[in-house]
Amino acid sequence: MKEWTSSPLSDFDRYLFHQGTHYRAFQFMGAHIREEEGRRGVRFTVWAPKAQEVSVVGNFNDWDGSGHRMERLPDSGLWSLFIPGIDEGTVYKYEILTPVGHRQLKADPFGFYAEVKPNTASVVYDVTGYAWQDDAWLKKRQESSSYEEPMNIYEVHFGSWKRNSDEEDDYYSYRQMAAELVPYAAEMGYTHIELMPIYEHPFDGSWGYQGTGYFAATSRYGEPKDFMYFVDQCHQHGIGVLLDWVPGHFCKDDPGLRMFDGTPCYEYSDPNRRQNRGWGTSNFDLGKTEVQSYLISNALFWLDMYHIDGLRVDAVASMLYLDYEREPGEYNPNAYGGRENLESIAFLRKLNEVLFEEHPKVLMMAEESTSWPLVTKPTYVGGLGFNYKWNMGWMNDMLKYMELDPIHRKFNHNLVTFSFMYAFSENFVLPLSHDEVVHGKKSLLDKMPGDYWQKFANLRAFLAYKMAHPGKKLLFMGGEFGQFIEWRYDEALEWFMLEYTAHKALHDYVKALNHFYLNEPPLWEQDHHWEGFQWVDPHDHEQSIVSFARRAQNGDQLIFLANFTPVVRHDYRLGVPEPGEYEEVFNSDQTFWYGSGVINEGRFPTQNVESHGFSQSIVFTVPPLAGIYFRRTPTD
Repeated sequence: MKEWTSSPLSDFDRYLFHQGTHYRAFQFMGAHIREEEGRRGVRFTVWAPKAQEVSVVGNFNDWDGSGHRMERLPDSGLWSLFIPGIDEGTVYKYEILTPVGHRQLKADPFGFYAEVKPNTASVVYDVTGYAWQDDAWLKKRQESSSYEEPMNIYEVHFGSWKRNSDEEDDYYSYRQMAAELVPYAAEMGYTHIELMPIYEHPFDGSWGYQGTGYFAATSRYGEPKDFMYFVDQCHQHGIGVLLDWVPGHFCKDDPGLRMFDGTPCYEYSDPNRRQNRGWGTSNFDLGKTEVQSYLISNALFWLDMYHIDGLRVDAVASMLYLDYEREPGEYNPNAYGGRENLESIAFLRKLNEVLFEEHPKVLMMAEESTSWPLVTKPTYVGGLGFNYKWNMGWMNDMLKYMELDPIHRKFNHNLVTFSFMYAFSENFVLPLSHDEVVHGKKSLLDKMPGDYWQKFANLRAFLAYKMAHPGKKLLFMGGEFGQFIEWRYDEALEWFMLEYTAHKALHDYVKALNHFYLNEPPLWEQDHHWEGFQWVDPHDHEQSIVSFARRAQNGDQLIFLANFTPVVRHDYRLGVPEPGEYEEVFNSDQTFWYGSGVINEGRFPTQNVESHGFSQSIVFTVPPLAGIYFRRTPTD
């Protein structure tokens, strides 16, 4: 039976989509429940420019598309069909007749919901109508500046934070996570939760970074509105939500985007550029205008429909360089003979311009691992337009340093101090992320050298130093209580470790450190300016000690010192910028945090003795493998 096929789309919609400037294409692409000419049903629209024929198949027609062939819209690669009498919950795919006469089934690239794996079909779902209760959060977000606010991010893999049992796929649901993860993060002192990719993906072992449909919150954990509830609960508890987002590449599974119409559609036509060898995926053709509409619409979809506060853009380096993980001769230089991917650069700038115009306070974070300049600078000065960049150099240097036996650290002191040479060249986030605790790299705690006590002391000192270092903060789940094994995506974290004294003490320590950070404007108010930082002594390599001051906008300051050896330093003289009395306000060596108890009680008046280039100094005891903070109290 021939179905009614007139399209509600305007010529202007189609024009913008093909121009790469329809930034909310999800409003008409995919499957939409609607009423047309007095009949309720679903309007399907899909982009398949080289297809000979496209049909909608599903549980409503026994997967036989002969009666539900779509109409190719004039002068367009878009196909559309209205099917009356079907509604939310309808399971469907597109049956596509390719240019060479092969019939293939594809999930909807704009599908808002999908079957639970291992099934791969799309499901008609109305993502509108959720009753949000986060107006106060959105108002506060609009009125604040993230640059001058604390940002302490808890990175989470949804499927392995906690699970109902050890059985395969026995995950916590979105609503269970709302009930447990959200209050936990708030109590621990985190400002944001960053979720590894939450859109639909077929293989758990990809951690979500190889997706099939970018608009569907994965059905592993519930329905899309359940995820909205999770985000809503985060906001009501004062927690922002960031999503890892992958516009560089996508998985090759048959139901997904690869060779969507039988030809390279979303990916490059050039086989050299199409293959992402490192991850076994296909690279998006970011120069193709319809792909730009698809991806920018997707970014706005998460911000609009799910109230997401920001995106962490994955693997930016793989997008910027034509020779990424390729040998000479395995790539074609750009028009100027260089190795820069000009199309990707233009796309990233366009993406950020659009998102900041629509959502001025969105957080756009680049996971960019090279020295590419101006990542967090505006596009009008030649930047990429992000507002934050993960500081991968700091992370790699510090993990390398912390893995050294303390006796060797004095020969590698530059690993601690080098990051300050460029700390203000970008707006940085300091990440200790999931990538550093997998594939034989060891867990964060197990990276630390020494005996059992020293491992914990090293980690406490490292985390204290991280909080003092300029830049926003990120810690991957499990690091806060010292999980000993590497992270495993198919198992829950080892929460039973909290039954052991040292792990419980570390958990208490991280909570206390987080709240100390939140309450101290010197540690975050001028994160991206030299005015917020001053060296005291970067040169004490013999004792593996570093010390510096952090300042708030009103001049309030904290003095931080880290000792990366297990040796107590008695009568240590430290130059200080201003006279007065100094009081130790945080010490990672407290006994209740499993430390040795070398603390400095009382107040320490400055002496008129020059040290470290300052005319006054204080003398105190430096605890072993510890980070300590002093606050100045002005004298009368």
